[in-house]
Amino acid sequence: MKLMKDEIETRRTFAIISHPDAGKTTLTEKLLLFGGAIREAGTVKGRKNSKHAMSDWMEIEKQRGISVTSSVLEFQYDGYHVNILDTPGHEDFSEDTYRTLTAADSATMLIDAAKGVEAQTKKLFKVCKMRGIPIFTFMNKLDRQGRDPFELMEELENLLGIRSYPVGWPIGMGQSFKAVYDRHHKKLELYNPDNPKDIDIISLSGPDDPKLDEVINDEGLVAQFREELELLDVAGDDFDVDLIARGELTPIFFGSAISSFGVQTFLQHFLSLSPAPTVRESTIGPIDPKTREAFSGFIFKVQANMNAKHRDRVAFLRITSGRFKRGMSVKHVRTNKPLKLSQPTQFLAQNRSIVEEACAGDIIGLFDPGTFRIGDTLVEGEAFEFDEMPHFSPEHFAAITVKEALKHKSYEKGLQQLTEEGAIQLFRTYNKYVEQQIVGVVGVLQFEVLEHRLKGEYNVDIQLERQPFSFARWIDGPSKALATLKEKQRNLVTDREGRLVALFENEFQMRTAQDKYPELTFYENSFYKKSII
Repeated sequence: MKLMKDEIETRRTFAIISHPDAGKTTLTEKLLLFGGAIREAGTVKGRKNSKHAMSDWMEIEKQRGISVTSSVLEFQYDGYHVNILDTPGHEDFSEDTYRTLTAADSATMLIDAAKGVEAQTKKLFKVCKMRGIPIFTFMNKLDRQGRDPFELMEELENLLGIRSYPVGWPIGMGQSFKAVYDRHHKKLELYNPDNPKDIDIISLSGPDDPKLDEVINDEGLVAQFREELELLDVAGDDFDVDLIARGELTPIFFGSAISSFGVQTFLQHFLSLSPAPTVRESTIGPIDPKTREAFSGFIFKVQANMNAKHRDRVAFLRITSGRFKRGMSVKHVRTNKPLKLSQPTQFLAQNRSIVEEACAGDIIGLFDPGTFRIGDTLVEGEAFEFDEMPHFSPEHFAAITVKEALKHKSYEKGLQQLTEEGAIQLFRTYNKYVEQQIVGVVGVLQFEVLEHRLKGEYNVDIQLERQPFSFARWIDGPSKALATLKEKQRNLVTDREGRLVALFENEFQMRTAQDKYPELTFYENSFYKKSII
């Protein structure tokens, strides 16, 4: 049996971040192919006549051709145990992505070489940057005409504030795309447009090797490549492992995920450069997986109805220290109760298998009868909690009602479960005579998902009536000031914990209320104080 430290060193847990349509789901599936986890990849486009993407398991994802929830995918490759956190690219589901990034030790930033850094990539990069995790860049779609590689590198620095080091460098692009040169291993990966999966790798003594002229057979392209490489060597950033580890320098790889070109090379470099499970901050100080033997972990995602036949709910746990064993007893810190973990699973999207043991860095699923919430900490021994999960104020609101009164029980169950997943935030109007439920979401497409899932998973039809609000602020302060607010302020609601929240149509209304009640504090999220149960 491997020592714990040795096992941890083989773990790689990372997220893939990108703007929609950059090819993220395709890249994920190609990594799974190289890991032997699947035999063929689904395609994202033309879905009516093809397999659905392996990581898109929810019915609405198959219909719309987008990822709307994070998937966990696990496979083995070359002695490494790899956990991919495949996140939604669409900005309307960014909150799920932000939470998922807390479970990752590094990130792969996928960029469309024709479009460069796009809006959603920029947002997600900022979250990674705040956490200080290593970021690896894959410039995708080199087989299509794209932007100049130097221009793409400059954009990384200007828009994202990160320096870059190209591990590989392309020869040509689009119709003239010929190969990618591996600067570290001095190898040439040749692109065959007629059969992209047929990849020849040729060892060279360096960029001046005459073999390069023979295999490329394009004097102009080879001359341009040598000039560019010389410029990189003279003016480019040096390769620095420490800067990469701190997230200050991103290694760049070039390729085409749809044709599998450059993906395996990227995977091999990534596994050697990316970190094993890292230290996590907690209420008792840093938790180091390499020195702490006691088990600990946190819930970063709750997902209902992954298996439509069983209507079950799964809580995703990131193990942060120690060894997990099936059937072990731990402390659920929020409730201060012991808990037996008897049905742990590991994932390949919606497919799952029972796991007997796991260690720091691994992601496991726990059967959830309604016990877990996002951010919960599970520990052996001394109780503590990890840093709070990112949580965002909703920006779109709708009053929600059930169309058939006889289905009210199923409706309430569905709302409760989707709220606990973090897919929506549910509020009730602060009025003892007329109670209305209001749903708050970060992106408007979440309303469509809510309607679709309540119908498909709970057989409930709903009516949504959009509300004019744009801001929600949680309010706390002296009792007297709160009492005055409750009497005079319009559009007050309570969240699922009974905390007071004010809804505002615009920033002017919000500032006016803050000026009117200076003794009260208006918080952007619900984590200004933790619920004690």
